[in-house]
Amino acid sequence: MVTKLNSMRFLEAQDVPYEVFTFDDSLHDAVEVAEALGVLPAHLYKTLVVQRASIDKPLLVMIASDRHLELKKLATAIGEKKVTMAAHDDAEALTGLKVGGIGALALVAKNWPVYLDQPATQLQNIYVSAGQRGVNLRIPVNDLVRILKARIVEAT
Repeated sequence: MVTKLNSMRFLEAQDVPYEVFTFDDSLHDAVEVAEALGVLPAHLYKTLVVQRASIDKPLLVMIASDRHLELKKLATAIGEKKVTMAAHDDAEALTGLKVGGIGALALVAKNWPVYLDQPATQLQNIYVSAGQRGVNLRIPVNDLVRILKARIVEAT
């Protein structure tokens, strides 16, 4: 049994249904996590920490585990000249979460902008990190967009 995490409490407070899925917390690669959970990589979304040149506040971008972020495409989509991926150590320092367990639902208190890659809108549910390595949540895409105030972008 998984200890109830803040991301789960947040979903419950918002009346969003979710299912908890656990896996070996030594897995850090999102495609490997999808495989361990027996789900298509296109249905498991990883959360990346991205830094903007113009503002100190990072942003979060959620993309399918089998896709790669195109920084120029993301920058254009959000009206920035340049964005960069946060290094692993920086991502962990900024979020307070370990890489492989970074999840937008666990970071709502930081009030960072959240962007969701467009292919997610074709799915009813996606799997996202609960904010701890080894724990993912399956939640409806429409609810995720609503509660995170996520903007849909083409970033991959």
